[in-house]
Amino acid sequence: MARARKTAGKKGEGVAGVHLDFEKPLLELEQKIEELKQSADAADLNVHREVASLERRAEEMRRQIFSSLTRYQRVQLARHPRRPYTLDYVRLMTTGWLELFGDRGFADDRALVGGFAWIDGHPLLVVGNQKGRDTKENLSRRFGMANPEGYRKALRLMETAGRFGVPILTLVDTAGAYPGIGAEERGQAEAIARNLREMASLPVPMVTVVTGEGGSGGALAVAMGDVVLMLENSIYSVISPEGCASILWRDRSRNVQAADALRLAADDLLRLRVVDEVLPEPMGGAHRDPEAVAATVKQAVLRHLERLSAMAPGEILAARRKKYRSMGVYTGGA
Repeated sequence: MARARKTAGKKGEGVAGVHLDFEKPLLELEQKIEELKQSADAADLNVHREVASLERRAEEMRRQIFSSLTRYQRVQLARHPRRPYTLDYVRLMTTGWLELFGDRGFADDRALVGGFAWIDGHPLLVVGNQKGRDTKENLSRRFGMANPEGYRKALRLMETAGRFGVPILTLVDTAGAYPGIGAEERGQAEAIARNLREMASLPVPMVTVVTGEGGSGGALAVAMGDVVLMLENSIYSVISPEGCASILWRDRSRNVQAADALRLAADDLLRLRVVDEVLPEPMGGAHRDPEAVAATVKQAVLRHLERLSAMAPGEILAARRKKYRSMGVYTGGA
């Protein structure tokens, strides 16, 4: 089974992992606990009571921090470099993974991966963005931002799934489509638009999960699911907070204000009925326990695929078109 070259952080990753600015008080306490344990082991001391007290304090601090996150703090968690990516979910949720390559027109795009697998004995096409775990891999995968050939590869695979009646799972985690000159020359906008048009007519169940960043048309190009799910600390927006702040105020430092204005958090989008369900993450974010979050995603995907698979193709298409045509509400005066 194919695997990402480097996987997400291990369960319980803490002191040794990457920490965000708002986690620093918790980091200091975790480091103190670790130092106390090591010194006690070296001196053969019994400090169980002191360690237990500090661990209770750390748990309470963790609960306070992560129960009142701002929108921009969720943006930071969505971008966490140890967050699980598509190939991590493939490894943890499926068996028999067979990755397929190329758009049959220009090249293979490593920023978007796709292939067939089995999930609890059922065939499934998985398509998703793949970021890297180090600088070299991130450059080769362009931080998960696809070129037109990536979207054309995804569409080729989805059309194959449609012909053979195989359900589709798309995993979204990208800041957007790649903005390079070559991408524009090869028809970036056309590739995204074609994906949207063709996905609307695929006669098979499609489930989309926003697992990290859901940025602009680059995300939407593989996100037209019959059901759209978001992880608790993922984001989904027409533009990044930094890009929004640069356009509106000519000041990227107003990214916190922009994040609030964009209403890009999972709970916001659930209230606005842009997404259908928010999936919980382990305390501290998906990178703290990739196995647990993958189990949550798998359970939700199977639940929705079971319901959708009981529908006739015509019913699926009618429901999908109704879903997207009903998005957006406006009011106006006489």
